[in-house]
Amino acid sequence: MPRSVRFDEFGSREVLHLIETARPWPGAGQLVVRVMAAGLNAIDAKAFQDERVAARFGVTTPSGLGQDFAGFVEEVGDGVTGFTVGEAVFGSVPFATFADFVVVHADGAVLHKPDPLTFEVAGSLATVGRTAMATTASLRLREHDTVLVSAVAGGVGVLAAQLAVRAGATVIGTASEVHHDYLEGLGVVPVTYGDGLADRIRDVLDGDRITAVLDNHGAETIEAALELGVPVDRINTIAAFGPAAHGARTVGGSAAGNAELAEIAAMLAEDECLLPIDSIFPIERVAEAFARLEAGHVRGKIVLVTD
Repeated sequence: MPRSVRFDEFGSREVLHLIETARPWPGAGQLVVRVMAAGLNAIDAKAFQDERVAARFGVTTPSGLGQDFAGFVEEVGDGVTGFTVGEAVFGSVPFATFADFVVVHADGAVLHKPDPLTFEVAGSLATVGRTAMATTASLRLREHDTVLVSAVAGGVGVLAAQLAVRAGATVIGTASEVHHDYLEGLGVVPVTYGDGLADRIRDVLDGDRITAVLDNHGAETIEAALELGVPVDRINTIAAFGPAAHGARTVGGSAAGNAELAEIAAMLAEDECLLPIDSIFPIERVAEAFARLEAGHVRGKIVLVTD
């Protein structure tokens, strides 16, 4: 029987359970995809832990979980063109992808998977890829820029940092020390986050100045940026809202679509940038996967696989 991750109440990761479900069938214009891999996102943890956050996304219990997927087309509905049974695809469907099968509209967020991409990378890409593309584009980075990227070892941060490097910018990124050597290999100047952040950034600037900020961490980053004299209209945040954002831009993944997702997928397929996979868990160990996410210091993405 097909399986799906569900939660029936809000709480810690112990509320997650794997249930047997009926096999889905496509409606007109839809595909059924056999999911091979699905990446975890921060919103997944927030959705089952916090009813208020879930409500903002229209989530009520019982609910599925997972945003991103990669797999094979299992069935096509009437009127579908451009996809055939057996093709490898990837994309996103909100709160549904931690499952053996997912139903997606053929004209929605689903693309053919480039052959060089592993299912683990493709199944982790849609949310962070669109967000990284949108956030970096919002600041129009150029060679004269020195950009601060917070939480730079995470899924969005690591992609955004590489996009900024490709744009010619100098990139300084906040991360725990365990990631520093890896980040230096990507062309990022790493600094440790926490108290005294602005001073540590000054130490590595060597007389230069921060001209733009991509915040994936929260108010601490924005406050350090303002202390360093970064204009608020050159700060984009996906992690601080309301007063904590201090008037910064809040451009996120919704500002990018399939074209941008296809573009970054092509970069990854051609080894022009990397999306590291931190760890892989079988779907029946979903609670352990979220324990790894909650432990922090994640490099790139955590992935669930169905086989």
